[in-house]
Amino acid sequence: MADIKAAMLARDQKKLEALRAIKAQILLEKTKGGNTELTEAVEMSILQKLVKQRKESATIYEQNGRQELADEELFQASVIEAYLPKPLSEEELRAVIKDVIAQVGATSIKDMGKVMGIATKQVAGKADNAKVSQIVKEMLGA
Repeated sequence: MADIKAAMLARDQKKLEALRAIKAQILLEKTKGGNTELTEAVEMSILQKLVKQRKESATIYEQNGRQELADEELFQASVIEAYLPKPLSEEELRAVIKDVIAQVGATSIKDMGKVMGIATKQVAGKADNAKVSQIVKEMLGA
């Protein structure tokens, strides 16, 4: 809310639009299930979803020759990303996954479900699940 107010005072319309999108999505989620409080994990997943949507839209705009619209989407994605935790580097992610594999005792690709269940919870908001899946498959020898 403070950032929305600051953007309004600065007359930064682009940033204000991105911040209002965040607020709208969070309000929708709060009223959806009758819950008035959201967990941090749910909020992070909302922000990740918004960033992913913006990046996908930017790609589509670029493919159709609409660079000005793609730039707008990428700007909004960068504003939203500022509210997400710092992503893990590939080395850090590999270390976390290696620990999870050891903890679970996974030895083959058949154990991927167990590893993914724990790993995705540990890196929630800090790594893309597709990247986690790719590394898990690689480490389990798929």
